[in-house]
Amino acid sequence: MDGDVPHVEWVAGSHVPAPATVSYPVRDGNLVQPLIDAVPTFTRIADAVDAAKASVWVVAAFLWPAFRLPGGRGTVFDLLDRAAARGLDVRMLVWRPEPGMYGLGKVFVGTEADRELLRSRGSRFAIRWDRAHPGFAQHQKSWLIDAGEPTETAFVGGINLTASIPHVPGHPGGGQVHDVYVEIAGPAASDVHHNFVQRWNEASERLAEDGVWPNADAASDLPFPRVLSPARGTSRVQIQRTVHPGRYTDATPAPGASGYDIAQGERSILDQYLAAIDAARTSIHIENQAIPIPLVAERLERALRRGVAVVAIVPGVAEEGVRTARRHAAHRESFDRLAALGRHERFVLAGLAGRGASDGRSEVHVHAKVMVVDDAWATIGSCNLHRHSLLGNTEMNASIWDPVIARSLRCALMAEHLDIDTGGMDALGVFEVFQRVARDNRQLREAGSSDWQGIVHSLDPGTYGR
Repeated sequence: MDGDVPHVEWVAGSHVPAPATVSYPVRDGNLVQPLIDAVPTFTRIADAVDAAKASVWVVAAFLWPAFRLPGGRGTVFDLLDRAAARGLDVRMLVWRPEPGMYGLGKVFVGTEADRELLRSRGSRFAIRWDRAHPGFAQHQKSWLIDAGEPTETAFVGGINLTASIPHVPGHPGGGQVHDVYVEIAGPAASDVHHNFVQRWNEASERLAEDGVWPNADAASDLPFPRVLSPARGTSRVQIQRTVHPGRYTDATPAPGASGYDIAQGERSILDQYLAAIDAARTSIHIENQAIPIPLVAERLERALRRGVAVVAIVPGVAEEGVRTARRHAAHRESFDRLAALGRHERFVLAGLAGRGASDGRSEVHVHAKVMVVDDAWATIGSCNLHRHSLLGNTEMNASIWDPVIARSLRCALMAEHLDIDTGGMDALGVFEVFQRVARDNRQLREAGSSDWQGIVHSLDPGTYGR
């Protein structure tokens, strides 16, 4: 798991390999549906919860009780309380940060005030809180409906349950967030099931008086899945993770999987990123909250030297952590590597900016964690390209070997970002259009005009974060 030269396994019919050191194998026979942005995502998730027959299990990182679902469905707690009232097994695994990390954002850490809120609601669904390795985060986000049942479906992605204004496709505006989830039904959902059980049964706070809700009996341990879910579609999917060494110890394998010593940790997401970049032949499309760590940036530069076109869409206004890092010499290599990418003609760094309330342009915060390579392979999940996500957080991505899904995802993203149908273009043709539109929009912004094509605008890799 050194991450520098990952061991890989070749996937039949694809030039993009899979990591060899991983908890879960590549699974055939999955039904896959990417979901772009919060309104479509949470509409579909709420529909699935309302239709659930047996269980609803949720993994949450950032969570704010005031977050409201689209379509008048109320809060997430309203949704889960309704499911529990129907007699379903409803559980939520929630990150409990170290006290010094509470300032990261809206977190539901199980304080007395949090518990009083649950008491006042009469909430009966089960909660376990789980800490990460010190300095890192329990950053996975997933929903699993009807685990192990014929109606099982899983959702994996990066959208937090916070009160950020949801981004509506086609109608970007001020203060909004761009993010992606993926719905999976079929054998790979069994691995989302396994991950939940592995984490639930060893959640760090399960024995603490304030580490469960409503009580230890309600938040009982779960059996691991023993039977692989039946095929539901034609897509190949692998569930990949970052897990810090020492967080979990039960190495019970998923159905049909080889044994994996989870106590040693897992970095299959990093290995997959590197393997996919190394395999790229024509194009790499990245949407991520973070700029690539040097190891990933180095691989991207190798790809650029091979003639591969690379698009990287990031927050147009760099996050405070990025701006702080730029001021410190210890992080200089990250920004030098980004500047080096910018010296290649086939590299574009871009942000997104929608129309604001005053008819100007306002940044759409890019929170997605997506990569598409050669319209042949894609990954969607919770993992950023910074060191915390790749080396220490608990993360989960779904990698997809299906040219139809990969291409349709890229086309859907481009339709939103460029306001152009790129379905008839090859990947290099799309890159040329993207590069032109992003540069034109930047010039328009500098001239004070908001009359753009789409919402992309190019950024300067040499000055990003200043």
